[in-house]
Amino acid sequence: MYLNDDIDFSAYLHATDHKYLVKDASVWIDELEDQIDNPLVDRSVPMEWESTKSFAFRPGEVTVWAGSNGGGKSLLTGQVALGLLKAEQKCAIASFEMKPRVSIKRLLRQFAGENIEWEASRQGEYYKRALYARFKAFASGKLWFYDQQGTTSAEQIISVARYCAVELGVQHFFIDSLMKVVAGEDDYNGQKKFVDEMTALARDHDIHVHLVHHTRKLQSDEVMPNKNDLRGSSSITDQVDNVFIVWRNKKKENDIQRGQEIDPQSPDMILMNEKQRNGESTDWYPFWFHRDSSQFVEKFLGQPSDYDNNGRFRERV
Repeated sequence: MYLNDDIDFSAYLHATDHKYLVKDASVWIDELEDQIDNPLVDRSVPMEWESTKSFAFRPGEVTVWAGSNGGGKSLLTGQVALGLLKAEQKCAIASFEMKPRVSIKRLLRQFAGENIEWEASRQGEYYKRALYARFKAFASGKLWFYDQQGTTSAEQIISVARYCAVELGVQHFFIDSLMKVVAGEDDYNGQKKFVDEMTALARDHDIHVHLVHHTRKLQSDEVMPNKNDLRGSSSITDQVDNVFIVWRNKKKENDIQRGQEIDPQSPDMILMNEKQRNGESTDWYPFWFHRDSSQFVEKFLGQPSDYDNNGRFRERV
């Protein structure tokens, strides 16, 4: 489902009136007393891969996904969204880098676990029709896109995110990317204010916000960045709960281009957890790129994830 500007998002710009937020202390005592008989359920959702079980997405948090231009941030977060949908989580995606139709085509390839254009040429028109029907059933009532490209305003995205949380029950809101919301790389106050608003919104509405961001240009694309290499204000990493850096192994790619010998088992990408405020670990996870499916897999020559729930992958003829 698309969300477009026909909806009056301005009504959702501000949180509930302050008079409703000032409550007697007994309200929280009653809540604590209720938890004696009804303990809180852990509603965190782990990432789908076995190797990433040391991290989970918790309601009320903000995660930054940072990396260089063309480093695979959007592909990876799209795959993360598919994993959340499979776990029956509701997601909304606000991508200002590409139209929803293009985003969905990339998701379809990851969902199918194979090169759908090649399969369609082999199997015919029915293949795509059947795939589209399965994806609609998989995503229906769980996935929304905000249909807006180019630069937008911080106020608009805050409004859209709050609308999605309040009206649609969305649990994960993806923003791709921060530089399209706060255009000035040196607009530190604007970045700080927007990230502060999003962390408050995540807490107020118990959702998880995923914020795609860029790292600075380093002396070489083969250099590994860290959380201090994010563009803009240092307050971004200070305010959010979790920071991941998506590092594409350009040295491996460049060595292949130069005809040099490489270790094929060296990872194509490393996902670096540089901050986890409410967790116990900040691990790094190696991944390999499965070209046919455009998925990242956690083992060398590993199989793509089975979102299509067919329990198998078609044998290539």
